[in-house]
Amino acid sequence: MPAFVSPPRTVLGAHKVTTDEIADDIRTNHPDHPRLGAFLRVVNNCGVRTRYFTRPLNSPTVGGTADVHARTQAAFDDAVDMSERAATAALDAAGIDAGAIDAIVTTHATGYAVPNLDVHLIGRLGLRPTTRRVALTTVACAGGVHSLIRAADLVAVRPAAKVLVVAAEVLSTSYNHSASTIEAMIYKALFADAAGATVVTSEPLTAGLAIEDTFEYTLPGTFDRYRGRLDAHGMHFDSTKKAPRAATETHPALIDWLGGREVGFTAIHPGSPSMITDTATALGLTPEDARHSTDTLSDEGNLGGVSVLRVLERTHTAPPAAGTKGVAVAYGPGFTTAALHGHWHA
Repeated sequence: MPAFVSPPRTVLGAHKVTTDEIADDIRTNHPDHPRLGAFLRVVNNCGVRTRYFTRPLNSPTVGGTADVHARTQAAFDDAVDMSERAATAALDAAGIDAGAIDAIVTTHATGYAVPNLDVHLIGRLGLRPTTRRVALTTVACAGGVHSLIRAADLVAVRPAAKVLVVAAEVLSTSYNHSASTIEAMIYKALFADAAGATVVTSEPLTAGLAIEDTFEYTLPGTFDRYRGRLDAHGMHFDSTKKAPRAATETHPALIDWLGGREVGFTAIHPGSPSMITDTATALGLTPEDARHSTDTLSDEGNLGGVSVLRVLERTHTAPPAAGTKGVAVAYGPGFTTAALHGHWHA
């Protein structure tokens, strides 16, 4: 039985930041660094023209010197606010009231808090006290697809259930001048802030993706390829020189799982230009087929776990024909891959 995904709705950070502004900020804060030229080259080649932060670039918790506590608290507060707005919009798009939601699946990795996003949203949105909860807090960039997988699982067990999926990441919390590696500079340019939400049901409420099968894969021996790290200055994302190849190393397992099934459209996590094009190629698709991912990366940056929801939202603006088979693929620290196969329902 398919699980039907209503049109996602995303909320971006309020402050637009251009790549030129980030390059200027790096020049100002690292004027004498011996690798400044290399920093600027990678920033300008990351595939992102603009991105949106919840707070201005020069604020204490982004380009300033706020400590880990202030940065983490600001990131979580902003994530909750964006999530409430995205969830309200997604409920409206699905045509249902918050009181009809039976379960909520959340993903959020950039602001430590207990209780987490799920409990906050039950109160903010007025969900029933009996709402079932699944809170994913460390899957990061793969979180959107992982959340859809968990929602599909819940619907399979309780076919009448209506599941709210919410992803939120404030990745500007990792924009930190205390880190001066080339990887840190790449993430300054790649990452952005957003929240996204959708409703998953066993019966279609609107047009959209119908999930027929799911896939999760952890690439052996790659624990350190991408990872988060906390210190007194805040949250950082680190990676190794092998990290850019990790996605392609999972493709044999992904293709084996697909087993020759048709793929006519795709929603690929916009982690980098090469991640998008390599995945599209592995799926037998063209760059044009992956344009919604490329446009998301260029216009809004890497939104972490929100990214695939945003790509699906863009897909609704130029949807494939009814019945077309498609795949959503995302990658996360670990190194992990999560994917969905299904069709477009109209």
